[in-house]
Amino acid sequence: CWLQQALRATDNPVIDAAVRLGNVLGLPVLVYHGVREDYPYASDRLHHFILGASRDLAAGCRARGLACVQHVDRSGHRERGLVYRLGADAAALVLEDQPTFVARWQTERVAERIEIPVYAVNGACLVPPAVLGEGIGGRSGFLRRHEPGRAAWTVADDESTDIAPYDGTLPFVPDTLEGDLDALIAELDIDHSLPASAAFPAGRAAAETRLMRLIQDVLPGYATTRNDATRREGASGLSPYLHFGVLGPREVMRAVEKAAVGARHSIKFADELLGWREWFHYQARALAKPEQYDRVAGWARATLADHAGDPRSHLESLTAMLRGETRDESWNACQRQFLRFGWMHNNLRMYWGKRIIAMTPDPETAWATACYLNDRLSLDGRDPATYGNIAAMFGGSPGDTDRPVYGRLATRSDGSTRSRDGGAAWLAKAAS
Repeated sequence: CWLQQALRATDNPVIDAAVRLGNVLGLPVLVYHGVREDYPYASDRLHHFILGASRDLAAGCRARGLACVQHVDRSGHRERGLVYRLGADAAALVLEDQPTFVARWQTERVAERIEIPVYAVNGACLVPPAVLGEGIGGRSGFLRRHEPGRAAWTVADDESTDIAPYDGTLPFVPDTLEGDLDALIAELDIDHSLPASAAFPAGRAAAETRLMRLIQDVLPGYATTRNDATRREGASGLSPYLHFGVLGPREVMRAVEKAAVGARHSIKFADELLGWREWFHYQARALAKPEQYDRVAGWARATLADHAGDPRSHLESLTAMLRGETRDESWNACQRQFLRFGWMHNNLRMYWGKRIIAMTPDPETAWATACYLNDRLSLDGRDPATYGNIAAMFGGSPGDTDRPVYGRLATRSDGSTRSRDGGAAWLAKAAS
């Protein structure tokens, strides 16, 4: 069982599928997770979050009676082709069905080359996109198929096994991750300028704390406060833990459904977690490259192209944008959430993304810049949901007004934050 992003030991459909298959074959499951130095945007921030999750994954697997081995690629510890080498003595390979970034590229390559049966299992969604079928053109059609199917996927128990954990030979010496992760990460040839996020600690305990915070502090007013970036309880902050699979949507929804809150709040949260997030996963699965500009609606690309030559008085350098040091205080406040926390409130993201169109010389550069900043800085970057959100910033529904630079694309002001009580002061502090 090869994991890349579904980094949890329980309520994990990928592991459960492997255990079920192992039980049928009478064979033990070996869970493997590895991290390389050379994946795009590798940094202290991402490695710390990933390795913290992986450490807890291994402990959780042991508690389930499963063997889990890990490898951290670094100088003096190079192990190329480990998935193939581990697969040489395996009966089958169970891996993640992930539609974006390295997880997709590596999965597709391994499935083409390895000489054993490969089973791809979705571990990121409540309702696996594959069961919904093809030909869904919009979110309303998606919801008509998705909502009736949710109940069938809401309840599931972890698969159990009586087979002893794998204790056979391995083609490498595994890392244990039980020591000082900071010291290990310091050895790596990655981006050390981007520190780990203090706001989003790594590991299963931190994820469970976030989930408890959702139920106690966020969900009781979610439908009212969700769009207010100035309020701490205005967002769940679960997306980093969902992206790396430390939490799964089934576990989250079980907690939400048990919560003593008004129906409108739980319904709104379910619409965000399942109605939007899983719609973006479904979209990404149908796209050859979900991170590319050509996924943006044709009308939006056309109107932006018509205005690509318009004068742009708000151009900024990539360095100024990366550091959150542009002439736009509100945009800087957004960007510095990425820099400091590795996360940005969704309401701020809409303003952030729309403004990038005016800050860059053409729409293609705007798209590339938005993806670069999101993927490098954000813990939930490189994800179907964040790529889907960026596509929505560049698309949506066409407006009646034709504006310079934007054409018929809707713009976004900072008024939803600045006009609130204390909003201007909050933006000034966030931008400092």
